[in-house]
Amino acid sequence: MSVQQRKERERADRERLIVATARELAEKDGWDAVTTRRLAERIEYSQPVLYSHFRGKREIIGAVALQGATELAAATRAATAAADGPRAKVYALARAYLDFADRNPAVYDAIFQLDGGLPYAREDTPAPLKDAFAALLETLEGVAGDGVDPGLFTETFWAALHGLATLTRAGRLPPEHIERRTRLLVDRLPAH
Repeated sequence: MSVQQRKERERADRERLIVATARELAEKDGWDAVTTRRLAERIEYSQPVLYSHFRGKREIIGAVALQGATELAAATRAATAAADGPRAKVYALARAYLDFADRNPAVYDAIFQLDGGLPYAREDTPAPLKDAFAALLETLEGVAGDGVDPGLFTETFWAALHGLATLTRAGRLPPEHIERRTRLLVDRLPAH
């Protein structure tokens, strides 16, 4: 391995460490607890080293969001692959999405609530974000109904899931009814 390859590998390792540490701190103590000073102390590098990877907390949030989007896409695809039939796939997708949001609240916030400096719903949207949407679309386009734009349907269904996730987490909806709400949403889809 050349010196350049070793340096590149070490740089990538440091970047992964920064993102993992930010994610861990955010999940434990919330995003307000994630500061460049605290991160630098936790990873045992100076703040200038941290800034050589990310311009600040906003970019770190963006990196966590991209990582989380990749994980969300994988979780929804795995869940739908294990389900049999269109409605069962949609239900599996919904449960996987809501479970991800519940298990990873700080990551979910990084993807959908916080400003990580990432463009959404544009041509220059990063691939992991596009793929997370594609993972929803792959299942939902088959149940959108005749004459319904699958992309718009997916956006609307996604908005419903996002509302369930955020309102439940905020205590605005009782968590004991999440299963019934999910079934209600899925059962209202056109029969296919």
